[in-house]
Amino acid sequence: MIRSLRLVDFRCFRELNLGLSGESAVFVGENAQGKTSLLEAVCVLVRLQSPRTHRLGNLKRFEQQVFGVAGECWGEQRRVTKDGEGLGLQVQGEEVTSQGEYLSSGGLLVWMGNEDLELVRGPGEVRRRFLDFAAGQVDPLYRRHLMRYKRALKARNFLLKQRVPDEEQISAYTALLVEHGEVVQGIRQSLVESLVKPVTDAQEGVSGKAEEVGIFYKGSGYGALADAYASEAERERRQGKTVVGPHRDDVHLTLNGRGAAEFGSEGQQRTMALALKLGQGDLLEREREIAPVYLIDDVFGELDTGRRNALMEYLPEKSQQLITTTSVAWLGQESPPLFRVAGGEVVAE
Repeated sequence: MIRSLRLVDFRCFRELNLGLSGESAVFVGENAQGKTSLLEAVCVLVRLQSPRTHRLGNLKRFEQQVFGVAGECWGEQRRVTKDGEGLGLQVQGEEVTSQGEYLSSGGLLVWMGNEDLELVRGPGEVRRRFLDFAAGQVDPLYRRHLMRYKRALKARNFLLKQRVPDEEQISAYTALLVEHGEVVQGIRQSLVESLVKPVTDAQEGVSGKAEEVGIFYKGSGYGALADAYASEAERERRQGKTVVGPHRDDVHLTLNGRGAAEFGSEGQQRTMALALKLGQGDLLEREREIAPVYLIDDVFGELDTGRRNALMEYLPEKSQQLITTTSVAWLGQESPPLFRVAGGEVVAE
């Protein structure tokens, strides 16, 4: 649970001290006032990443050189700073030298936003990010293998672009891709299989209809990863890049046996996007035995009344939910504490 949040020069916030006491909260305000940045700051503090940018340096307030995020998360005081030299990490006042160590003792998050519809409609990259975010929280070793795979991939692609490729070096990096890529694919495959039931349950819970949900991990090559690289060697030389592997894999989503992107209605697609995130939360809680915090960014305004009410009822009752919205008209009388956000200021109402 998130009990407090402190920001310095983060996005539009010059300085902020926010008490949450581990409770759910609703942040209301017009667009571009800083609501999403609050949820983003929680994501950086807990998982060292942003759902909005790959570069944490972009999170610094305009013309500032350093940002800081700190707070009490799951009973521990944590702090993340970012300057030109990299990340500074602390847990309980002690410096932490590696991101893996920092993340191994951290909490769990589920991010839900309007962009989640792209999980169903969008390119494979969106679904790979979804798997990576979940897998990194389920298996502490996943992130290490993924990062090593990406480093080897970058080096191999550089070699493939050369006029006269160094075959010995390419072979060495291919071995690294196989070593770490097989682990990444194995964890992803297991995750997808584990998601089917909770996502199916969430789909029915939100839509009120019994629908057959299919989630299938699709490798970009044929057979074992080493065989896939061997079979694509000639094409890779022509194109100057690695054309198979976890960075090209995808997830195929179906509803009642048909492709959700091609044949699902907009309502079904929106429900499936919600169900994927709700299923992720259910899986995280079962695997790690602690409830994740749900970061819900302006989702309720895009839903019809039926789905909005169903989502509110389906969210785990004991979970902490941090919600942003431009309107509170949909809130009931027993709503969580309300905070007004405007111009980088947050005021309790």
